[in-house]
Amino acid sequence: MVTVQERPREGCPKRMVHGPCGGVRDDGGCEMVASSCVFLDPPSWPAAPEPVPPSAPVRVPLVLTDLSTPPGDAATLRRVVELLAPTCDAVLVGDHQDRPDFPPSTLARLIDAAGGVPWVTLACRDRNRVTLEQELRALALDGLATVLCVTGDGRAYDVRPDVTQVFDLDGTRLTALAAGLGLPVAVAETPTARPVALRPQRLVHKQRAGAGAAVLNHVPRVEDVRTFVTAARALGLTVPVVASVPVFTDARSAAALSALPGLEIDPARVEAVVTADDPVAAGIASAVDEAERLLDVEGVVGVNLSGMASARGVLDAAEVQAATGRAVRERVGRVRRGRDRGSRQRP
Repeated sequence: MVTVQERPREGCPKRMVHGPCGGVRDDGGCEMVASSCVFLDPPSWPAAPEPVPPSAPVRVPLVLTDLSTPPGDAATLRRVVELLAPTCDAVLVGDHQDRPDFPPSTLARLIDAAGGVPWVTLACRDRNRVTLEQELRALALDGLATVLCVTGDGRAYDVRPDVTQVFDLDGTRLTALAAGLGLPVAVAETPTARPVALRPQRLVHKQRAGAGAAVLNHVPRVEDVRTFVTAARALGLTVPVVASVPVFTDARSAAALSALPGLEIDPARVEAVVTADDPVAAGIASAVDEAERLLDVEGVVGVNLSGMASARGVLDAAEVQAATGRAVRERVGRVRRGRDRGSRQRP
């Protein structure tokens, strides 16, 4: 087990060493307290972590799909995974502040048993370091899942006010622990969160800590992804990148995405989907178009189909996600086959 004993930055309510988190507000404010983020001064940007030997390689999916099921409902989880597995390469389990669920290691086993490939999020908000180490050891023992290491969002003031928020570690230090146990490790980054200019370097720091892949949080435009990945690669990023695609088929699922910090969906795009004769088909087509454009960015090798997809329930949402995954695979396959034919025809 790698030892990570750096002192947290004074004044950070998440007790981060390798900050800032992705929750910095547009005005530079902290998401948890009424003050500015203590990491915004560039001269105080944290040094790179000590390098960790490469961990298990990450098998990066072309289509990584959010798994949305009621907490503690193994039967529904199985039905949803069975719908997603044939058309999506892996499913991503989130870590929700208001929905206590099975432990990540248990979720990985349930997903695997249902025929899916699990990616599980491990966050530092609700688990002290001992519990995090226990989960990492269980995940390493089973060898079933890629672990997405994150610091975690701060809990909203009105969500479980009787529950403490721990933050013994931050996402970068958790990454080092996971990599030290030989786990395949992915990390998250928010390209458009302040300080925007330093976010590429922060992802390179996480690579140094042992990350084998990166999942980017939602950004307003495809060009934001291109700018970020280009800058990160210039600084030494070599790990593959998965970019997020918002999936919505009605006004409520679009509104749920728009409520996320930093995510802006073109109002014309929302209007086109929700007013279409067939909003489901329109929403799927819109997501597939964005996925294709993101996959054209050098360094982006996969997409994360993200969002609630449908307000009609988890099984309807899974059907939308499955159809989107199938269409992405077919579209990307046609494009790549066309490029291969073009290459062979050149003299």
